[in-house]
Amino acid sequence: MTSHIQIDVARQVLHLNIPSRSYRISTAANGIGCISGSYRTPTGKHRIKLKIGHDCPSGTIFSRRRPTGEVLGPELHSRSLDRDWILTRILWLDGLEDGINRRGKVDTLRRYIYIHGTANEDLIGNPVSRGCIRMRNEDILELFELVTVGTVVQIS
Repeated sequence: MTSHIQIDVARQVLHLNIPSRSYRISTAANGIGCISGSYRTPTGKHRIKLKIGHDCPSGTIFSRRRPTGEVLGPELHSRSLDRDWILTRILWLDGLEDGINRRGKVDTLRRYIYIHGTANEDLIGNPVSRGCIRMRNEDILELFELVTVGTVVQIS
């Protein structure tokens, strides 16, 4: 049996089946939807296309999927409270369903939808993201080590 991830948007929980783990998450403040520019979390069947950030320290700041060399600290965070920080690790999602979350105006990969760490860990469990799936930094560190490229991710 292979590992897969189930993201339960209504409950704001990510379940990994093997090994069995559950994590609180945050999905989009705008709800679910697959249209580019909607700032919604896409639904349907996806896979992990890329794992980014191996060996980076927790709190590493990413820009355009590359580590900036900075680690988020309280001073930097307080100067940029409105920024949607992408931290620690990135699991980049690729839609697997043509016309639903793949190709055209609904392409998850081209929307740059990730599972990633966040600076706003106090908001985990509430739908507050701009489309991505946010996790606590310690949780994304663990999940990153437990999954492989190709792991199926079902979002509903």
